[in-house]
Amino acid sequence: MTSALNIKGPDFRGLKSLPAKKSLGHSVFENLKKAIVKGDLPPHSRIVESRVADALGISRTPVREAIHKLEREGLLRQNPKGGFFVAGLTREDIEETFGIRSILESYAARLAAIRHRKEELHPLEKKLKEYQLCLDQGNLDSLPRINTEFHDLLYSLSRSPRLIKMINDLRDHIYRFRLVILKIEEMAKTSNKDHLLMLRAIRDRNAERVERLVREHILRGQDTVLREFDMENIR
Repeated sequence: MTSALNIKGPDFRGLKSLPAKKSLGHSVFENLKKAIVKGDLPPHSRIVESRVADALGISRTPVREAIHKLEREGLLRQNPKGGFFVAGLTREDIEETFGIRSILESYAARLAAIRHRKEELHPLEKKLKEYQLCLDQGNLDSLPRINTEFHDLLYSLSRSPRLIKMINDLRDHIYRFRLVILKIEEMAKTSNKDHLLMLRAIRDRNAERVERLVREHILRGQDTVLREFDMENIR
């Protein structure tokens, strides 16, 4: 599915001021990346070097550096007519990302069930309660953050730095999908029910069960994103 580029272009004035201690190129990269992942710069928005540089009060060189890094990460694409734009989604992107997630994260959960210490489950319990409170209050905007924190805590219990790094390499793409999934109230409710079942399986050290639960949880999310994609509710 293709969509017309946003010819008018987004407003870059909301980008945060840059910290002095980091290189400008890295700071611009982090700034733009966050705006893309959160949806402040929606798919197909044009990214114009001069406009970004003017908004941040810097030269074009660090902006150009950041843009090329974002292109390598798949968050920006080059326009054949010149310039860059925020990458939209394809069915292949969605299926590939969720397929990889279902393997990596289910294995991480399996290891967590085997390797965790009992006291390490308390932060996960707190996240479930925090999520449910926001859900009860209708505060859906906070759910992607809490959801991400729950998953981070869970996979840290795998005690596998290499596996965690592989999962985190998909972190920004995953967050974009969470924004889609958790804005649907029924899916937001189902998500926390799934997390509760995962936590119980980990507490019982039932590695096979939690591995299956996580895989089903992730593929259920994939079905939701694909449905929204086919209905053209996301780009």
